[in-house]
Amino acid sequence: MHATATAQTASTGAAARRLNWRVVDIVVAAVLGVAIGLVFWVWNTIGYAWFSAADALTPGLGGIAVGIWLLGGVVGGLVIRKPGAALVVEVVAAVVSMLIGNIWGVSTVLEGIAQGLGAELIFAIFLYRRFSLPVAALAGVAAAVGAWLFELFYGSSPNILKSVEFNAIYLGTLVVSGAILAGILGWLLVRALAATGALSRFAAGRELRREV
Repeated sequence: MHATATAQTASTGAAARRLNWRVVDIVVAAVLGVAIGLVFWVWNTIGYAWFSAADALTPGLGGIAVGIWLLGGVVGGLVIRKPGAALVVEVVAAVVSMLIGNIWGVSTVLEGIAQGLGAELIFAIFLYRRFSLPVAALAGVAAAVGAWLFELFYGSSPNILKSVEFNAIYLGTLVVSGAILAGILGWLLVRALAATGALSRFAAGRELRREV
């Protein structure tokens, strides 16, 4: 009985340590946030042009371009694998994008929170234990749903005032974009980063070495 209790205590302690943030986690979260924020800044021009063109073709279709803006939560969760990582990286990236300069201002950060919480929810559902391609795609989808919900109610002209058809098309394209441009692309980016050895102190890097 004593041995069983000791083993259970040790197991619980190991699980708690696995979820505790280290200094290296904080540093890497900041670095990832800044790097992805720069990606957001570039995408603010390219992605918005794509968004506008698609939306002009069919209202709501612009959501297909949004996935890149959801990368922070997916990549942060896949690399750091700790509670709050997806949210932190997405929000830091949004802050960087806002500070460098974009047309959306503070709403960038507010939407970043919604998107980060969406991705965070998926990693939490899997207890920060599963980080496969399907989980990454689901995190991208959840981030997209977070963006859709935010835009449904936020601003002087929230999407809730628009037609059901628009919102259905927008949600559908957001989900597809989130799964592909945030989820699948994010997973591939983490794999590529791990292959360079940059993630040797993280489970994502060790997993790739075991596969090789």
